Amino acid sequence: MHESEPILPGYSQQFFERVKESPGLFWYGALASGILFLCCIILIGYMHWEAGTVEVTALSVPGAPDRIVFIADPHVRPENIEHTREVIRVINSLHPYIVLIGGDFSFHKNENLSLQGVWSDIDAPVYAVLGNHDYLAGIDGGGMDGRISWLQELFLRSNDHDAGFLYSDFPDPDHAQAVTSVLEQNGVTVLRNAYIELDLDGKSLMLVGVDDIWAERADPPDIPDTSDYVIYLVHEPAWRAGWDADLVLSGHTHGGQYRIPPMWVIENLHIIQIRGLSWKGDVPLYVTRGTGTSDHAWEFRYLSSPEVVVINPEPGTLPDNAVQIVVSR
Repeated sequence: MHESEPILPGYSQQFFERVKESPGLFWYGALASGILFLCCIILIGYMHWEAGTVEVTALSVPGAPDRIVFIADPHVRPENIEHTREVIRVINSLHPYIVLIGGDFSFHKNENLSLQGVWSDIDAPVYAVLGNHDYLAGIDGGGMDGRISWLQELFLRSNDHDAGFLYSDFPDPDHAQAVTSVLEQNGVTVLRNAYIELDLDGKSLMLVGVDDIWAERADPPDIPDTSDYVIYLVHEPAWRAGWDADLVLSGHTHGGQYRIPPMWVIENLHIIQIRGLSWKGDVPLYVTRGTGTSDHAWEFRYLSSPEVVVINPEPGTLPDNAVQIVVSR
């Protein structure tokens, strides 16, 4: 290279020549870069803080029994065990008659399942279903292809189409049984395509637990004609015309977890059900944001904080920042 040849061609060379002529330009650029870096650090810190918070959502549901607490997606790991204990503290402060957990207790194979003993600290009977991670079941493909397939699956299923061709072929029933066993050893009744009739302070409830859809184990039981209030508990947001439900409770989506503009569009246009209350005919479906996040060392959320749902709460038990929703057409 000749000494007269520029080191950087075109606009890059012109830019550096301008910086040499105007030293202030360098400092403006450095300041802008510093501000951008600081904003990124603040955003990451906020997202980590939000993932460790707990928000209570109170559902006022006419006809439903009182003081039913619902959570999902705890994904219990050593990194979030203290957060899980805080979730349980909030649950107990609501004085529930029963607690429902909508699956995804674990995340990966070979986890320390003894951590699931934390559920024995709940001061009420606990009923649960399993989620796709409890079966180690997922969507075929990884990375961006997997994310697109996840949205495609949710769109198809939300509109009552078969999405089974997208599911992985390798659910692990042994892992699901191991999760079930440790849960039941710690006071959690796991409903796998089964129902149970309960009396909650004089009000009758029929609780129907649907096994996991992604693991292709969902086979809801036939239930008898009843005047009981009927709740279907299923991990992935779903509803079928044959389900004689008064209310369906689901999780799975983490509320989008990062509520970026595409999630706002999906949610506001009701393209697919990501979070909150929607209606399937005359049946309300509530999708909780869940309480856990992912398998990273740190947990992150953005405008989608962990959620504890309480149906018809006891007066005086709600925190000041609780969100109140009336389930009414």
